[in-house]
Amino acid sequence: MAGRNNRRYFLESMQPYFPLAAALMGYLIGSLSFAVIVSRIVGLNDPRTYGSKNPGATNVLRSGNKAAAVATLLLDMVKSWLPVLLVKWYGKPYGLEEGTMALVGLSAFVGHLYPVFFKFVGGKGVATALGVLLGINPFLGLATGLTWLIMVYFFRYSSLAALTAAVLVPVYYILGDGLAWYLDKGVLLALSLISLLLIYRHLENISRLIKGTESRLGKKHKR
Repeated sequence: MAGRNNRRYFLESMQPYFPLAAALMGYLIGSLSFAVIVSRIVGLNDPRTYGSKNPGATNVLRSGNKAAAVATLLLDMVKSWLPVLLVKWYGKPYGLEEGTMALVGLSAFVGHLYPVFFKFVGGKGVATALGVLLGINPFLGLATGLTWLIMVYFFRYSSLAALTAAVLVPVYYILGDGLAWYLDKGVLLALSLISLLLIYRHLENISRLIKGTESRLGKKHKR
């Protein structure tokens, strides 16, 4: 009995630190740059040295290796989706509610943009952001992913598709979860920050889109 009481006291005393610990774990997992890792495993050039020099699935696709690009895309999604889902499934007994879930997702996303394991030089975060959205609400993720696919299909610009989807993420949340019984301000704030960071990371793409020099999706990198 005493041991059980001590354990409960320890958990209660540590509970204020659980959100911070979960966010730190999310950031570290997000810092795994799978574009670089997958490229090394399959013997491709470092994606930071060609094309857009962005360590992401779209740039890996420019190498001509579609399997490596798909693997990068899926792994970059899973690394943010899984931490969010773990908090959703197992966090409540430790006081980790929806706000912490969104914070963990945001932390994983920031880890992808500024990875501690890769000198803080990361990707633009499209796949990782989608993983966060799927973890928070599958319908939110599907709506955003469908937006990206539609834009890519008609315009063939990954950056334009990502920017359009980023702008619509908070709108989809408000129209979906937000107009139900309540709107979680912590989740909305995290989603808004992800959207703003996505737009910020695509500023160079915006400039190239305006100039008409942006590369279309599927264009193979010339070696």
